[in-house]
Amino acid sequence: MELSSLRGVSETRMKDFLKMGISSVEDLPKYLPKNYLDLTERKPLSSAYHNDFVLTVGEIVSRPVMIKRGGRTFVKAAAQQGGEFFQIIWFNQPYVIKQLKEGEMLFYGRVQNKLGAPTLINPVFEPLNQNNRLKGILPVYAVKGSITQKIMRDCVKTALNFTKAESVIPEELAEKYDLAPLSESYKELHFPTTMDGASLAVKRVAIEEYFSLISAFHYLKGETQGVRVFDYKYQKEDFLSFVARFPFTFTKGQKDAVNDIVRDLRSPRRMNRILQGDVGSGKTAVALCAVYLALSSGYQVAFIAPTEVLAEQDLHILKTYFPEYEIAFLSGSMTAKERREVKEGIKSGKIRAVCGTHAVLQNDVVFKNLSLCVCDEQQRFGVAQRNALVEKGTLVDVLVMSATPIPRTLSLVMYGDLDVSNIPDKPVKRKEVQTFVLASHEVHEMYRAVKAETESGNQVYFVCPKIEGEEESTVLCVTELYEELTTLFPQLNIALLHGKMKDSQKAEIMRDFKNKKYHALVSTTIVEVGVDVPDATLMVIYNAERFGLSQMHQLRGRVGRSDKQSYCYLLSDSTTEKAQERLRVLKENSDGFKIAEYDFEIRGAGDFMGTRQSGKTLSALGGFTVSAETVFFAKTLAEEAENGNYDTDYVRLCVEKYEKLKDVVLN
Repeated sequence: MELSSLRGVSETRMKDFLKMGISSVEDLPKYLPKNYLDLTERKPLSSAYHNDFVLTVGEIVSRPVMIKRGGRTFVKAAAQQGGEFFQIIWFNQPYVIKQLKEGEMLFYGRVQNKLGAPTLINPVFEPLNQNNRLKGILPVYAVKGSITQKIMRDCVKTALNFTKAESVIPEELAEKYDLAPLSESYKELHFPTTMDGASLAVKRVAIEEYFSLISAFHYLKGETQGVRVFDYKYQKEDFLSFVARFPFTFTKGQKDAVNDIVRDLRSPRRMNRILQGDVGSGKTAVALCAVYLALSSGYQVAFIAPTEVLAEQDLHILKTYFPEYEIAFLSGSMTAKERREVKEGIKSGKIRAVCGTHAVLQNDVVFKNLSLCVCDEQQRFGVAQRNALVEKGTLVDVLVMSATPIPRTLSLVMYGDLDVSNIPDKPVKRKEVQTFVLASHEVHEMYRAVKAETESGNQVYFVCPKIEGEEESTVLCVTELYEELTTLFPQLNIALLHGKMKDSQKAEIMRDFKNKKYHALVSTTIVEVGVDVPDATLMVIYNAERFGLSQMHQLRGRVGRSDKQSYCYLLSDSTTEKAQERLRVLKENSDGFKIAEYDFEIRGAGDFMGTRQSGKTLSALGGFTVSAETVFFAKTLAEEAENGNYDTDYVRLCVEKYEKLKDVVLN
């Protein structure tokens, strides 16, 4: 059944569905709700606090107008509730003008009370009518353009009736553990009879997803763990002489990781290892030991980073520690002549090591004798991308690094195709970043810190969760923040950085920030993976309750990268006990692994692991929280299926599913 054949799906709506990553009827059930509306819990605006999310009823009393101001577009409407007037604003959603109807409407959105009278910000809405169509528990989806909540619900409901989700878990195992039919779970997940029913459905779908992922990883690990091809020369005295080049003594964690790598490179099977460590724990130094073994044995090395600026930083490091070898840089922003010369040098073997971005993955980049690939910041590279690197040679050894610590137990599931080494030691010779939690009415304390740090010649990061117009706005966006800060601090040179900019533009801004052309950088979380900026001493995170603890810990790690005292301000108006506890954990803890363990316990595996492709959710988990127990139950099922006498066809189905999820990135 074609998606375009569904009732109400016009050519325009088909294009909007494609923007949402939905190209077929089969995709619809896997596009999970981001929230639910319990229509028994409506709340008057008069009882709502600032920044509360409320489900409420109001009547539009004036024709909505579209306003353009300072490059921004927003729709404004006036409404009333019980004789009291309030206004509604939709940022960057001009299409809502056509969707608003006369009469009473049901709204769900964020309340702002800054100006006395309440304002609803970017609410989703539905018309109420005499038939009282809206009742029970309704799904709320992240929709775009002409796709309204009603159209989305109707299309999903039709898809659930015409398609049947088939489980890949062997039937005998499903019966043994009394697993509900997958199709029924999808129906309950989209249109729950109770919220408890929705939770059980999420658990069943999560078991299916993780079973498939883990089974595919196990299969691929066996497929790629071939017999060793390269003979690395290891002379203990020479190796220790290289290690002596570093201006510090290796920690125990670094030494253990180096020993893991040396054992791998001298074993009969190729290396496929991830190196985890906190910011500043010395992962790069450990990786350089592997690079030394490859280069001194006569082989080539590829050192890959997710951004040009980070790749340039890696290039500088390799040239510093390996001045005796020809080392080059390769990226998409180079001229055709520059790229051609580098590719010729790589093919001939003259260039012994290349640092670059995804450009190194291109088919026309041919190595003479590549033996080792090092991926910096693993979470930005997918499994398929790592495999593409491996295919540049014959059974190439792979070392991937990640500064996002994953709980030790979960890493066995999450990195199913990799062996894991951890560097648990704290960063050496760096002052701990002092962390503060502030509400919006205390923000002047942060402003004073910004003034003091910038007057001392230091630099500041300001981070908020989203780009304007990326989806329905529920929090402060980066463009709003940039306008606000340039007004507050006219004496500062402030740059704006976000993911919708061109790569070359982002790289230029980061270089200029590092070179102190800017006092401050207003950004989304893309600075989570960035270059060392020694003079950056202050990190400010807005709407901190919206981030995971591990992500905020990584953002905090952007400062404190020198011997200067650094600071981090977490801004949040959330008064919930859970939010306050999470922020308190970050304030009082600097150990990335401990923070990751806590984050995992609180947020659950589904939210923590975030399986994504090109920004599009691939996992059927969406934003739902999944417990650790659920993930490990799926792991147990996968191992039982692998070791049992079940029909091996399930493996083929899992791998086929995996193959469809090209460039899976685990964040």
